[in-house]
Amino acid sequence: MRKILSRGDQMLGKMEQMIQSKAYELGYEKYGIIPLKAMEGYAERFEERIQKVPASEPFYQRQRRLVDPRAEYPWAKSVVVVVSRYGKYKIPPSVKGHIAKSFLFDARVDTNTKEYQANQDIEKYMQELGLRIETNSKFGIVGMRWAAMQAGLGIIRRNNFFYTQSGSWVGLKAWLTDKEMELIETPSLPQCPKGCKRCMESCPTHSLSADYTMLPTACISFLTTFGGRDLPHEPLNKHLANCIYGCDICQDVCPMNKGKWQENEDFPGLSNLAPKLTPENIMNMHLDFYRERVQPKFFYLSPDELWKWKVNTLCFMRNNYQEAYKPYITAACDDENEKIREMARSISLELYN
Repeated sequence: MRKILSRGDQMLGKMEQMIQSKAYELGYEKYGIIPLKAMEGYAERFEERIQKVPASEPFYQRQRRLVDPRAEYPWAKSVVVVVSRYGKYKIPPSVKGHIAKSFLFDARVDTNTKEYQANQDIEKYMQELGLRIETNSKFGIVGMRWAAMQAGLGIIRRNNFFYTQSGSWVGLKAWLTDKEMELIETPSLPQCPKGCKRCMESCPTHSLSADYTMLPTACISFLTTFGGRDLPHEPLNKHLANCIYGCDICQDVCPMNKGKWQENEDFPGLSNLAPKLTPENIMNMHLDFYRERVQPKFFYLSPDELWKWKVNTLCFMRNNYQEAYKPYITAACDDENEKIREMARSISLELYN
């Protein structure tokens, strides 16, 4: 029997389609809407991750706000989620492999990017349609990978990243809305190859320990961004490979990412900034330049944490040692910052004594 929709249901259905059309007009790769109840399974997975790796609990406690958005937004009834592809930008050689691509092409707060403008435009459009919306531009308002998967926009693979037809080189954005809406796709992506363990086998710190499981505080991205505040005494500092800020290793080795990155476009402002982010230039960087040009883009570290970049870079220099790095390590032994001195002196004792 054919379901007869009320006028209200018809209007909501039309609204869903209107937002979808606007999203594709703005250049999003994927778009979907799920009822908020579809997020209930996220709470179960959230607890399951902690149970699998109990040492991860302190990290995940800070993410509990994502489990039940209604605690803060009792009016919320659905989640709009979009996918943007960043695996199309040119990667400057001076930062390739040193700084994770998701941070290089992060458009969350970069007003010069078309992705940022698209987010502003679709927010305005939804408000013009009469929707009440809420989001968190920097850190998300729901578990976005789970939301995107529930919307049928892609799948989560063994390395915990969300994949579409463009691989894992995509960014997610979500909004809570006050209307009950639903627009779900059916993904056609193959599952991970049977028996493939490349992501786990390649992880230098063994943060990835099993399928869909990890210890976040051992992840290089954590240790080189908002974590690792005592890196000179962190045993894993010798396993950060060639990473200075973030890590792409488990994504780079993934066979489902093969051929997905295509360097077709320039990312606004990156070609000018990238030469300043070589290991040598980071060690010579002044605080004023960092605060003005670097920190606003790489906002996981505060305006006073240039020292963290330099400690990360000293780890890089030790782990990828060249004789040309010796003057930078030697000079850092007398730096005014205690953490920089500690790291540099530890490296000097190891390499030169």
